[in-house]
Amino acid sequence: METSQREDQQHAAERRRQELLEAADRVVLREGPGASMNAIAAEAGITKPILYRHFGDKGGLYRALAARHTDALLVGLRAALDAPAERRDRVERTLDSYLAAIEARPQVYRFLMHPADEGQPSEGGFDVGRHSAPLLRRMGEELAQVISERVDLGPGSDELARTWGHGIVGMMHAAGDWWLRERPFPREHLVRHLADLLWGRLAYSGDLPGGPGF
Repeated sequence: METSQREDQQHAAERRRQELLEAADRVVLREGPGASMNAIAAEAGITKPILYRHFGDKGGLYRALAARHTDALLVGLRAALDAPAERRDRVERTLDSYLAAIEARPQVYRFLMHPADEGQPSEGGFDVGRHSAPLLRRMGEELAQVISERVDLGPGSDELARTWGHGIVGMMHAAGDWWLRERPFPREHLVRHLADLLWGRLAYSGDLPGGPGF
């Protein structure tokens, strides 16, 4: 009985946490990097101390939101990588999946990557670099694993896969950040330009025997 009660309490706490994250998402969509704990608490119909009880501080809330959005982004990237298409098409679809995601929700992207933009003071000592870097590292490691599972890179393949994974994520992030701010040309142009840059060795590396192919 006690175990069942604890499980019910845990499920209820998780549901409440998800409700609070959805409220935070709504505020971030409206206010972007300026989203405050006060506004999020008001959106959720609670006081800020209760919000702190669930997440600790803005850094804790950021990490929870980052995990939520990174999980969704990685699902999209893997779907693009697994699509039944030629390798060049899959490279372009993967790049486009990332760029389309940040274009569709620019305020969320700016909150995750630039919370102190526009000269706004950071809340509670919030440090964007300290929190966004793990997000990019996670994406780099995920992509490195995909590459190592699919592409025959020969000697030193693990080293190459990790280098490529983090390098590609860094390229997507930097180029996407610039493009989102300036919108100098359509998204499909950026996808094609970045795919051209990546294509080199990918064009002639074979698929790893027994792997899912790339």
